[in-house]
Amino acid sequence: MHIKVYESLPADAAMIRSEVFIREQGFLNEFDDIDKRAVHLVAFDGVRAAATCRLYRDEHERETYVIGRIAVIKEYRGKGIGSLILREAERKIRVLGGIRAVLLAQKSAEEFYIKQGYGAFGEICYDEFCPHIRMEKSL
Repeated sequence: MHIKVYESLPADAAMIRSEVFIREQGFLNEFDDIDKRAVHLVAFDGVRAAATCRLYRDEHERETYVIGRIAVIKEYRGKGIGSLILREAERKIRVLGGIRAVLLAQKSAEEFYIKQGYGAFGEICYDEFCPHIRMEKSL
């Protein structure tokens, strides 16, 4: 597995996000203006794109970065690829001078992020129809 970093939304990341968030989970508003300023990561199994995420600097806290849109193609789930791409996103944040990562996790994925060292804060909120919880980790 190898990970590539992009300064703009690559077709492979868009394909993964469309498959996971739109077709599987039914989200309607998957793509936004943040995609234009975010750094995008894509994990490849050989030439096949398997997972993606994006990260960007928080507008209000200079040393805080937001990780989002973490998605793993169905057949690659349960193989540690989500953890792999999350660790790479955290490494990239440290390279960029960040000391804290925050994310908005689907409530159903909260345990995954806890295992990665994230802690929940704040109230449950809804993105479209889905409950989410804010989480953070000091890097």
